[in-house]
Amino acid sequence: MELRGESIPFQRQVLLLVLLCVYVSASEPGRFLVAEEMESRSFVGNVAKALGMEARELSARGASITSKGKKQHLQLNVQTGDLLLKEKLDREELCGPAEPCVLPFQILLENPLHIIPAELRVLDINDHAPIFPDTEMLLKIRENSPPGSLFSLKSALDLDVGINNVQNYTVIPNSHFRVHTRTRSDGRKYPELVLDKALDREEQPEFALTLTAVDGGSPPKSGTAQIRVLVVDVNDNTPVFAQPQYEVQIPEDSPTDTLVITVSARDLDIGSNGEISYTLIQSSEEISQTFKVNPFSGEIRLKKQVDFEMIQSYELDIEATDGGGLSGKCTVRIHVMDLNDNPPELALSSLNSPIPEDSSEVVVAVFSISDRDSGDKGKMVCSIQDNVPFALKSSLENFYTLVTDGVLDREIRDEYHITITVTDLGSPRLKTEQNITVLISDVNDNSPVFTQTAYTLYLQENNSPAFHIGGVSASDRDWGSNAKVIYSLMPPETGELPLFSYISINSDNGHLYALRSVDYEAIQTFQFTVRAADCGSPSLSSQALVQVVIQDENDNSPFVLYPLQNGTATCNDLVTRTAEPGYLVTKVVAVDGDSGQNSWLSYQLLKATDPGLFTVWAHNGEVHTVRPISDRDAIKQKLLVLVKDNGQPPLSTVATLNVLLVGGFSEPYLQLPDTPKNQVQTNSLTTYLVISLASVSFLFLTSVILFIAARLWRRKKDAADGHQFRSNSSFPGHFMDVAGTGTLSQSYHYEVCLTNDSGNGEFKFLKPVIPSLPTQESGRDSEENPPFQKSFGLG
Repeated sequence: MELRGESIPFQRQVLLLVLLCVYVSASEPGRFLVAEEMESRSFVGNVAKALGMEARELSARGASITSKGKKQHLQLNVQTGDLLLKEKLDREELCGPAEPCVLPFQILLENPLHIIPAELRVLDINDHAPIFPDTEMLLKIRENSPPGSLFSLKSALDLDVGINNVQNYTVIPNSHFRVHTRTRSDGRKYPELVLDKALDREEQPEFALTLTAVDGGSPPKSGTAQIRVLVVDVNDNTPVFAQPQYEVQIPEDSPTDTLVITVSARDLDIGSNGEISYTLIQSSEEISQTFKVNPFSGEIRLKKQVDFEMIQSYELDIEATDGGGLSGKCTVRIHVMDLNDNPPELALSSLNSPIPEDSSEVVVAVFSISDRDSGDKGKMVCSIQDNVPFALKSSLENFYTLVTDGVLDREIRDEYHITITVTDLGSPRLKTEQNITVLISDVNDNSPVFTQTAYTLYLQENNSPAFHIGGVSASDRDWGSNAKVIYSLMPPETGELPLFSYISINSDNGHLYALRSVDYEAIQTFQFTVRAADCGSPSLSSQALVQVVIQDENDNSPFVLYPLQNGTATCNDLVTRTAEPGYLVTKVVAVDGDSGQNSWLSYQLLKATDPGLFTVWAHNGEVHTVRPISDRDAIKQKLLVLVKDNGQPPLSTVATLNVLLVGGFSEPYLQLPDTPKNQVQTNSLTTYLVISLASVSFLFLTSVILFIAARLWRRKKDAADGHQFRSNSSFPGHFMDVAGTGTLSQSYHYEVCLTNDSGNGEFKFLKPVIPSLPTQESGRDSEENPPFQKSFGLG
């Protein structure tokens, strides 16, 4: 029965509804009608008349009203049998968009017991005005759209139902547009904008329209929205959906943001005219709160969970609009599936963790499972994941134990995350997962392992006691005390090296220390064995070989072998005054006890009586004359030669050389004492010395001339007899060949002249065996004996 009328006031409408309720109540026992928003204690109907009983009979039989839920909407007056409202009812709050709105309840008669089902239908009144979801709508229409073209508009929302919902849409009259109201399959009205006259963007690029939605209440209520129409250039193709209608089913327990379906439209245009955006149109408040559409991908997702018991299906209108303002529409029907609502439950009774890694058939956990559903939905299957060394065993009905079923190795895996899955046999199946962490405790089954099988450490000599050399390191794959490593030194196999007096080791970290200073010149390397043992029971161990290499330090100064620096007697080297520049005077021979660059020696002239007369070659220590010797040069020349190694810092030794400048090698050996600095010589002594020197020089020159003549005569005789060289029997001496020894870079021949009465081993004089002569024979002798072959006299 419908109530219509545009001029009937609200009070009369309520009165008519009440009379209708009374009429229906009288005609249909157990069904009562009431209009929403009626005040508390309002009359609904008479239960006694509806049941065909007297009011006193209701009281005698202990009549009462019951309903499901904690909230009671009705109360019964047992004295009169009247059914009254306990509070004001809001149909939209109670039933939402559902129609009719029925509240079931029961009439309970206790004596005798009898339950009579009944229902209260709440009738809608026009207490809500239509509201547009957007107060302003933007519509793009291409300018070449033909008259009669239809354009979808967003519907107004009205919480009322039936005739009180939106019934008509209007737009302010204009020369180009009008609104046509259409009806959907569920009875809801939606507007479409109709183009009555062709558009010209150059003439009028934009229109402003006012859309009005009017419901069918009495009096009617309305809502408005502004429509902004933009006229765009020609866009030849409209978006076309792959399907005009989509149907999909979703379970009622689908979580929020679940993808329901993806709609897809295609536009053959390019650029902005081919870019499609998706929108949800013609949607009720319930649909807008439940679903959302991605404007770019067309994905429809849940905004909140659906409930089959509330709404079984939804119908959505999706519009695809391209960048040129053209649009296409499709319908999506979503059916809610009723599902198995109760998942299985798992109760863990005990958990045994950690367990030793050598365990076998040990009970890890005990648990029970249950499901509140019945039938196949209450039957359950229990399982764990594969590839774990555990298994499930059923002891009693719905009771399970988790036991070890395989080899455990803590070093490979020290914990297991086991997922126990309980699945019922409902359709669709529901499952519950319980995660259990089982820790594996350690057993001492791994020996310590060194980072290297052999170590090489380096130690600088002259180290301080307790000096840290380096260290060894071993690791144990076990855990706790089983992984704690203790280091120790193994006794040497032979007792030659007192190892424990040289080296000590920190048992906790493997650091090695030198217990005393080491001398490279005494020992260059030694090795020993280190043992690493864990603290497990029984203890496991391993060994590594350590070699210590001693590194040399520059701790030895150069030692001069020649000339001897023992200070017992002065050794004088003789140089004839006729010696030419580059003449080899003598050679400083020195050695260094260090090795490597610490033993590389260099020589330099530190001080001399006449610094410009002699030079010392830096690499071999040879002393040569720099210039010709003059008569003004002092007879005795004292040279200080610095011998320095290449260490850091360098060490050095000073060698003292005494050189006598003589007129010829026939002069007797001169051993002149050092002249005191402050000695005063008298004129007479000077005169005597000058006369003596002149006499000696004359005798020396005479001897040299005779000696040369004798040698030339003997050379000619030897050449005639086939002999190359014969020594003068009157010249006492011995010869030796020194080749590449010491620091000499070339081979030289030296004449060693020893005095008959000398026991000090001193150098007496140095002269060439065959002097150079400005004759042809002298040139021939030079070929046989190279210019650098000289005689070196050792006394």
